[in-house]
Amino acid sequence: MEKSTAQRILDVAQDMVRNRGYSAFSYADISKQVGIRKASIHYHFPSKDELVKELVVQYRQTMGKACDRIAKSRASLDQQLIQFANLYRDGLSNGQICLCAMLAADFAVLPESVHAEIKIFFRDTEAWLGELLQQGCDDGIWTCQPSVTQEAKGLIAMLQGAQLLARSADNSTATFEQVVYPLLTAKFSKS
Repeated sequence: MEKSTAQRILDVAQDMVRNRGYSAFSYADISKQVGIRKASIHYHFPSKDELVKELVVQYRQTMGKACDRIAKSRASLDQQLIQFANLYRDGLSNGQICLCAMLAADFAVLPESVHAEIKIFFRDTEAWLGELLQQGCDDGIWTCQPSVTQEAKGLIAMLQGAQLLARSADNSTATFEQVVYPLLTAKFSKS
């Protein structure tokens, strides 16, 4: 099934934001890649801010579905944590980092409607990760200090920071793995 024009616009825009950031793309850039006129983009997304808000909504939904798949898998809690880290690793092969991390760098120039969606993304992602960590703590696998909430925030910050560091390396995926996996193993290996 062929994607709708609106979805093709969103796909191209997401790639641009995850690679370049909010301020480094325009409707002219999108029109070249999609092969449509700028007026057609404005028909679907009257403003760049509306386009970016929809990007964040879709990205949040995609991340939520990926986290749900991990939670429903038969993998051990340790493996679920690695699978979650892999969500951040996988975009690096295309030079991409987390959409919301990239947008957070441009937070000061974004409209309030996009701020709100980014905050929801981080809240939902932290909550999901917190549930996974809590389950590990309840099962006696891990210890989360000072709290599960702080541990979840710290892990997300580490994963996003590792993406930034890895992005400038010759082999970004290997660099990400060299930074993240030993830290996860040291912190969350069975005692």
